[in-house]
Amino acid sequence: MSERRTDCERIYLDHAATGPLRGAAASAMAGTGPIGNPAAVHTAGRRARAMLDDAREQIAGLLGVRPLEVVFTSGGTEADNLAVLGAARRDPRPVEISAVEHAAVAGLAAPGLLGERARVLPVDGAGLVDPASIGADGAVGTVSVMAVNNETGTVQRIADCAEAAHQAGALFYTDAVQALGHIPVDLAAWGADMASFSAHKIGGPVGIGALWRRRGVDVDPIGAGGGQEAGVRSGTQLVALARGFAAALAEALDEMEESRRRWAGLRGRLVAAAGAIDGVRVDGGDDVSPSICHLSVEGARGDDLQLLLDQRRVDCSTGSACHAGVSAPSQVMLAMGRSDEEASSCLRFSFGPTTTVGDIDQVARLLPDVVARARRAR
Repeated sequence: MSERRTDCERIYLDHAATGPLRGAAASAMAGTGPIGNPAAVHTAGRRARAMLDDAREQIAGLLGVRPLEVVFTSGGTEADNLAVLGAARRDPRPVEISAVEHAAVAGLAAPGLLGERARVLPVDGAGLVDPASIGADGAVGTVSVMAVNNETGTVQRIADCAEAAHQAGALFYTDAVQALGHIPVDLAAWGADMASFSAHKIGGPVGIGALWRRRGVDVDPIGAGGGQEAGVRSGTQLVALARGFAAALAEALDEMEESRRRWAGLRGRLVAAAGAIDGVRVDGGDDVSPSICHLSVEGARGDDLQLLLDQRRVDCSTGSACHAGVSAPSQVMLAMGRSDEEASSCLRFSFGPTTTVGDIDQVARLLPDVVARARRAR
């Protein structure tokens, strides 16, 4: 028998936006105790530095990289900016970004940032970049293709894209925020030069992430300050958050294979229920993260669908939470060839450690009526 929550409990299916803090992370943070500034040379500062270095070493070991290659940031958005803008400031050649990047990368094409130096790599109907398109329009300095799309869950052919970028003489960067803890991440096998991660997507604390730079890859700072993080990122490091990040990552990776199997079962259950409703399509292609299920609902608005589910104690998203509150067609879906109407008809369900079979079964029971009501509301 599947688990069912009580009537007063909500069903949380927006883990791709953020998730609950893991107990291991909370314990690691609480165990930090009173410390000094890790840049200080006195005893309290040295203690803080030792704890920060230990967290960095743990994270690097879990990622299979060197500690000096890990730069702590405030999260994935800052890491995106530091990687792409920081590389672009050192290399005047154009920058190619996929048409389905997170807003933190896509927004860099704006005037005053990359502007005309930015070139957009098209995607197919599943949201995949054709590696042959990389560098096809001339010289390129940096290429950015995210590993797992934050809306559809599409898994890119990262190793092929990295190889194509290198053949074009470019650095290759991947936003791996939605990949870490959800699909196997092998930076060496991928052949990437830089990658970004965020703690709160894997049950760590909000407010810390990391940029990994392969040894020998340099980026310019995007802000002034003391250069505490390898000279490229300034600000007093948050030791407790770094410890929480390391603890969450260790637990997430230890559980990943079991979690992937469980999420795949939950996703399959939801896909079957959605597929039984006329005019509902599952997006993302054949290779998707098992923790994301993205639906397009013909004849309905995503905002209406989300509101109706919210009223029924189900928390989900119309797409990226970074665009929450903005009623506009999904740029990801538009890039995949959908119309404005189709790109405004989406729901994203994403799973985490707390998601149960009972949660999915309850959503499956609610969906037919929710879809019917949303269609009548148009």
